[in-house]
Amino acid sequence: MPTSPAKAFDEYLDGEVSRHPLLANRLDQFTFQKLSERQLAAEIRLREKGITFAVYGHTDGTEKVWPFDVVPRPMSHSEWTWIEAGLKQRIRALNLFLDDIYGPQHILNDGVVPRELVLTAKTYRPQLQGFRPPKGVWTHVTGTDLVRHNDGRVYVLEDNLRCPSGVSYVLENRELMKRVLPEVFQGAAIAPVEDYGERLLTTLQQTAPEGVSNPTAVLLTPGVYNSAYFEHCFLAQQMGIELVSGSDLVVSDGYVCMLTTQGLQRVDVIYRRIDDDFIDPKCFRPDSMLGLPGLMDVYKAGRVTLANAPGTGVADDKAVYAWVPEIIQYYLKEDIMIPNVPTYVCSDPKQMEYVLAHLPELVTKPTNESGGYGIVMGPSASQAELEDCRQKILANPRNFISQPYLTLSTVPTVVGDCLSPRHVDLRPFILYGDDIFVLPGGLTRVALREGSMVVNSSQGGGSKDTWVLMNH
Repeated sequence: MPTSPAKAFDEYLDGEVSRHPLLANRLDQFTFQKLSERQLAAEIRLREKGITFAVYGHTDGTEKVWPFDVVPRPMSHSEWTWIEAGLKQRIRALNLFLDDIYGPQHILNDGVVPRELVLTAKTYRPQLQGFRPPKGVWTHVTGTDLVRHNDGRVYVLEDNLRCPSGVSYVLENRELMKRVLPEVFQGAAIAPVEDYGERLLTTLQQTAPEGVSNPTAVLLTPGVYNSAYFEHCFLAQQMGIELVSGSDLVVSDGYVCMLTTQGLQRVDVIYRRIDDDFIDPKCFRPDSMLGLPGLMDVYKAGRVTLANAPGTGVADDKAVYAWVPEIIQYYLKEDIMIPNVPTYVCSDPKQMEYVLAHLPELVTKPTNESGGYGIVMGPSASQAELEDCRQKILANPRNFISQPYLTLSTVPTVVGDCLSPRHVDLRPFILYGDDIFVLPGGLTRVALREGSMVVNSSQGGGSKDTWVLMNH
């Protein structure tokens, strides 16, 4: 059976923040009744503002109000400083890895990462071989998922280097907290997150093609039916740039242009929220109606920047993840700061043997799915689910990894008529332009069902505001 919340690390009671005067003094003055009233106020505000996300195939309809919990998730300044340094190290190394595998492939030639593993990744794009994006930046925006186990240590659970979503909810959560719990913010030194839109725009402009003095950036969305469409609108608005779909763009005279009422306007940077497969039907999926035919030709000619670069998914493949400590050591000559979760790669026959013998104790994941889909939680899986998982691994070992079942840390959460511990993870957002910037805190996702470790909003999870406390 899954470990009960009682055995988990409690972020309030066990962490460094337990000694922080702000939390003790400010939050203790709220009775549960008061907190409940603020929780209700927050939910009404979310509904009024239309802050939603979509869940595909959900019986209640696709649009759901963003689930938010009013009790914040705190972090001490010293711990955050260490996490920030660890994330910068990781992204720097993964960016060098991408630059290398699409370039000279030194790391593969030296046998540090198995060549076969990289070249058989579903997200490896041979079309990009020999290409280098402007400024050598592949990973403009990353969302890296962190968890704290009951040993008190923080681990990287996975990297999201393609089109990571969720940052709009970080900003909305903070805005909401300031409205519904203003007393807590008065005179408190909580690291700000409000300048993210400005920093994102700066990052995009810094990575524009060479020789463009005043670059025009746009945000490319697949459209209103995408689960993150609210975020696409929100970020375009925050940056003051146009939100476009593929039909708003054309390729003209070797450049990407946007159709405007004044005629064609050249576009220099595309923050694309469309998966690789759909961005250019001439290069990837020919049946795509979402992208722009010929976009990749302009990109390869160095006349437009795509953020993130196509092909970055190979660095967040869950099997490649197992080699990140070696990748960091290879490029930076440093030991990994934030450890990986121990990972068994099923494409290795010995490791697969171990996984098959211990399926009921492990968490088994497909290497390329996202949103929590396809994960088999061994301790809570039925015999039939475990057998199905076994057959899938045997049929395609490359497509699976397994990890120990971690007990995620907990934060008190408003549940019914009391505060109860619920498991959380954290997705900080990292920007890579001239330098690397990590947004303080990030998206704390919370598993709202008792005992559940699944925090994804698509699987019934919610979120909290994350406070990096500066005066500690």
